[in-house]
Amino acid sequence: MKKKAVFFDRDGTLIVDKIYLNDPDQIEFLPTVFDALRLLRDHGFCFLGATNQSGVARGIVKIENLYEIHRRIKAEFARNGVDFLEFYYAPYMTDTDHFMRKPNPGMILSGASDYSIDLKNSWMVGDKMLDVEAGHRAGCRSALIGFADLPENSNFSPPEIHAGSLLEIAQSIVAMS
Repeated sequence: MKKKAVFFDRDGTLIVDKIYLNDPDQIEFLPTVFDALRLLRDHGFCFLGATNQSGVARGIVKIENLYEIHRRIKAEFARNGVDFLEFYYAPYMTDTDHFMRKPNPGMILSGASDYSIDLKNSWMVGDKMLDVEAGHRAGCRSALIGFADLPENSNFSPPEIHAGSLLEIAQSIVAMS
């Protein structure tokens, strides 16, 4: 049986965006993130990450550090009762149109294939309109957190949910599911 999932962008969605985070000791989780994911978990969602990481291609982020960052994020979620299935990343420059780099749907489609995810009943959550677009291109509904990248300033279709916190988004996803 296919599972419903929430795919999350990483920086600015789950953790504070440190701009090319390369030091695992600098991981800082956003407020309400654990409560939000526990709520979604309790309503049958599983979780995957989908993060653009051009810092790898730029030589700013070491790949071994990226792996350690994702290991530590997964471990902290596990300590808080939340299991992340996988973190997918796209280590490509921003000017490429690589299928795995958002707004393209490659990471989401890979996760759906690898973990038998029902995309029609799943969500993509991120802090940029390219996250929203990646979700839509993959066949998910999408949610936008924060107000730095506004739907009305984008050529992409607007998100189904737009809120200031991850907990608000989780509550809305539960209400719409």
